[in-house]
Amino acid sequence: MANFNNGNKSVYCISSGKGGVGKTSIAINLSYALSGAGKKALLIDGDLGLANIDVMLGAVSRENIKDVFEKGLDVKEILIFQNENLAILPASSGVVEMANLSFEGMGRIENILRSIINEFDIVLIDAAAGIGTSVLSFNAFAGQNIVVLTPEPTSITDAYALIKVLSKDEILGTLHLIINRVKDEKEARGVFEGLNKALDRFLGIQANLLGWIPQANEVSKAIREQKPFYLLYPDSQPSRAIEEISNIIAEF
Repeated sequence: MANFNNGNKSVYCISSGKGGVGKTSIAINLSYALSGAGKKALLIDGDLGLANIDVMLGAVSRENIKDVFEKGLDVKEILIFQNENLAILPASSGVVEMANLSFEGMGRIENILRSIINEFDIVLIDAAAGIGTSVLSFNAFAGQNIVVLTPEPTSITDAYALIKVLSKDEILGTLHLIINRVKDEKEARGVFEGLNKALDRFLGIQANLLGWIPQANEVSKAIREQKPFYLLYPDSQPSRAIEEISNIIAEF
């Protein structure tokens, strides 16, 4: 298992090689499952220039991390509490400067996060898609790295490319995979084993299969209703899958 960085072991960075694989939906629903299990959770919108967690939840945020970064606001004052155990740290949307922060700028963002993460049991960072500066920085900050992918060949290829960059820069902590939108467990394990074989052969690392989530109409319905499917459809297959993943995380 790759274990290069010295990131915070209770901080999980959720990334994807490409957009549109359901990464943000997974981050949101995992945070609700963890908070429902009694864990005090913080969900950070790590897509600093194209934020959408607040939109997906129908939450109104007057200030966001940009205001902390530029105006020196207290980060605790901009947290949006969804319940007694779950807080969201919103980011800005449509702000080029925040999307293109330098590594120095990201260092300032990390200092902001360090001021609050110890108040939570588990921190989830929903990073932007791709291999930009913020993605690399957030993955280095975290001790647990989750890569979300689907069975689509482009998603698998881009997930491998992302992991390759993270391993080359010695950013990886513990590497986990979540396979989304699969037909069944057989398909999920086939995708995992194929990718893991490539990671072992060409990069000398291996990943842990954190879980898989089946394709289901409940997920898209919940997104349209701006609610977590874990709350709207608790007995659905995706919700049960999220529950299983959250139980594994809670035991780490």
